[in-house]
Amino acid sequence: MSEAPIPRVVRVLVVDDHPVVRDGIRGMLERDPRISVVGEAADGVEAIASVRAADPDLVLMDLRMPGGDGVAAIRELRAASRERPRILVLTTYDTDRDIHAAIDAGADGYMLKATPRDELVDAVLRAASGQSVLAPAAARSLVDRTRGDQLTERELQVLTLMARGGTNRDVARQLLVSEATVKTHLLRLYPKLGVRDRAAAVRVAFERGLLGRS
Repeated sequence: MSEAPIPRVVRVLVVDDHPVVRDGIRGMLERDPRISVVGEAADGVEAIASVRAADPDLVLMDLRMPGGDGVAAIRELRAASRERPRILVLTTYDTDRDIHAAIDAGADGYMLKATPRDELVDAVLRAASGQSVLAPAAARSLVDRTRGDQLTERELQVLTLMARGGTNRDVARQLLVSEATVKTHLLRLYPKLGVRDRAAAVRVAFERGLLGRS
């Protein structure tokens, strides 16, 4: 997505299940004249209704909330529109699972609540302009996942032979390995492609351009 001009005043919706936290975030953001908090929501379900009512430029979204989690809300908002509002996660959780789930759902950035005020304001403004904004922990997690998603040469060989219709036994014979070794390669490559079986693995590999179509 290309970078867009920052709106004259960025309209922000704050989503968090703790009223004191929402008040604190509102106070920090509205000290900057370039930002206006136009609404608040206590969970993901309320956030969706508030987006429709307030039409914010950016949603500052917590993740784990009773009554409707942030990832589900992000997914629903992105299904309705890929462009607006921009969605910046603001949470205390920095686990790989939370980071990956939020980004995969369509979040435009991921920041932690321990972020200093000036950095948070900057992140809001940059996210509103179309930039991807990531806390260092989130950036490291995504880089590590990208590295981990890369198939090894042997895994690509196994997939290529299976794409040609080879069974585990066929692949083992051609690669001069045991069937157990072939199964091990499959078990390792499935999570890298986000699949659970060989047919889906071959399909996704083709979609990602990992296998030739000849």
